[in-house]
Amino acid sequence: MEAEPKLVEPVKTTVAGVVREVAVPALAGLPVSGSLGDLPFENARQAPHEPVLARKEPDGTWRDVTAAEFAREVLAVAKGLIAEGLQEGDRLAIMARTTYEWTLLDFAGWAAGLVTVPIYPTSSALQARWIIHDSGAVACAVEDTAQARIISAERANLPWLAHLWEFDTGAVARLVKAGEHLPDAIVHARRSTRTPQSVATIVYTSGTTGRPKGCVLTHANFYAEVDNAVELLHPVFKSVTNDPASTLLFLPLSHIFGRMVAVGCLRARVKLGHAPSIATEDLLADLAGFRPTFLLAIPYVLEKVYNTARATAEKMGKGASFDRASRIAQSVGEAQSEGRRPPMGTRAAHALYDPLVYRRVRAALGGRVRYVLSGGSPLGRRLAAFYTGAGIEVFEGYGLTETTAAATVTPPLRPRLGTVGWPLPGTAVRIADDGEVLLRGAHVFAGYWNVAAQQPGGWLATGDIGELDADGYLTITGRKKDLIITSGGKNVAPAPLEDWLRAHPLVGQCMVVGDNRPYVTALITLEPDGLAHWRQMHKKQGVPIRELITDEALLADLQRAVDEANALVSRAESIRRFAVLPGDFTEERGHLTPSMKLKRGAVARDHEREIEELYRKER
Repeated sequence: MEAEPKLVEPVKTTVAGVVREVAVPALAGLPVSGSLGDLPFENARQAPHEPVLARKEPDGTWRDVTAAEFAREVLAVAKGLIAEGLQEGDRLAIMARTTYEWTLLDFAGWAAGLVTVPIYPTSSALQARWIIHDSGAVACAVEDTAQARIISAERANLPWLAHLWEFDTGAVARLVKAGEHLPDAIVHARRSTRTPQSVATIVYTSGTTGRPKGCVLTHANFYAEVDNAVELLHPVFKSVTNDPASTLLFLPLSHIFGRMVAVGCLRARVKLGHAPSIATEDLLADLAGFRPTFLLAIPYVLEKVYNTARATAEKMGKGASFDRASRIAQSVGEAQSEGRRPPMGTRAAHALYDPLVYRRVRAALGGRVRYVLSGGSPLGRRLAAFYTGAGIEVFEGYGLTETTAAATVTPPLRPRLGTVGWPLPGTAVRIADDGEVLLRGAHVFAGYWNVAAQQPGGWLATGDIGELDADGYLTITGRKKDLIITSGGKNVAPAPLEDWLRAHPLVGQCMVVGDNRPYVTALITLEPDGLAHWRQMHKKQGVPIRELITDEALLADLQRAVDEANALVSRAESIRRFAVLPGDFTEERGHLTPSMKLKRGAVARDHEREIEELYRKER
């Protein structure tokens, strides 16, 4: 039997009959002492034999790590950090993929009184140098030799960087060795000086424009976030079934979303595994071996799973059957969202397709996944309804690095598709006069590192445009700076159109264009797996990509997808023309941030010719 979720009704404030502010009371109070560095030791004291993490062995099996084992490792590494000369408050940078060592060093750093600074493993030398320089990090741990070379090449520009450690060449073992002579009490003394108000981490925003800024997050910010999330999401974190709660983390720990869930898992003693590779074959193998009960994912991953399942069905000659199963799942998901029972015929068809389609989708995620926490960008109503109907409940959330991840989340048992839910308990959401979303709560940061202008504890302006419905659910419609105003004066939010198009199997990325233009257009890139499947089905494997992007059959398929997206909006907001690009938008080319957000200025600059062509000729 599962623990019941704790729902607290939101308190709404209306102006002229329109909800303009919503607040949800906190479910958990803030600790008055201690820090995140205490968590491993508290777990070891309360449940020493309980598995809190799992490590993948060379033979592919997963070995549980108990609370007592993890606490011993954290203590040993923390002593090593102190032995190497790191002082309380020093910044320790970590540049690695999602690995056990990342989490170990994070908690060891906190236990030693340090401030950890994540760096994306895909960062360029310039980006890594800026983060280390701006944060004043005195030590940096990297995963492999390639990353070590990036940092080593910048050492001349970083005179205060005293230490560079590499996980792949035994950095953890060397730190443990270095600290063997120190008494355990030295770490416990360091921990005792940390308070909830102490700085825990400086997380640099990925930055769609300009230089990244370091968000200063305290231990209290994390406690406010994870404690309220754990209490709210009882079915996810506190299920009492034959399958104890567990998750396989594959999103970057350098992103606040993944970091928050890692901390939440340690806080709630939910078994946590790490998957460093998100290549499809590697990730599917890790999911099959670990078999998590819930996942956190960005929409891109859920889109990929859906499109792969659809392509597989079409290869088997069952594409039409999959499409019907998808429509049935969406109908069931919509009904559940609205609190109604689907018609008998729909229920019968759903039961028929469960072993044929839905169970295979669940199997691709490991077979035991019952919940998905989705964030980073809007998932879209269609995919959310499909996964819900396929037996995987989706909790969609919205937040920023500045809010320690989620500020709103789908309330259990009260989903509303197309929204990002209610405020997280302890959070208030307000809609400004211009439509901007404002946030307030104990998880909202105090300000940026080395930046004079601070957040004074009032409302955080997010830069996002949104609206609250009559029941207090928030819908994000786009970025304030991304809002398109056509030459006719029509305001167009590009996100809904882009989200819908990205869910199509053929579409990799999409950017809607039209600011100060007579109508709206779009740049579309092709999804490699979806395109390979399309080539096979149309017997066009040998056609060069630059010829293929003008193929009438391909353009017709994409036009149908555009027509479906246009059904979401008015004629003035609809996409009139589109261009298909031969290459994808990538982080390496400077078109995406590490968290997969579009750098619109960079895309527009690099594809200026294609954009101008869309406004010069009739298709």
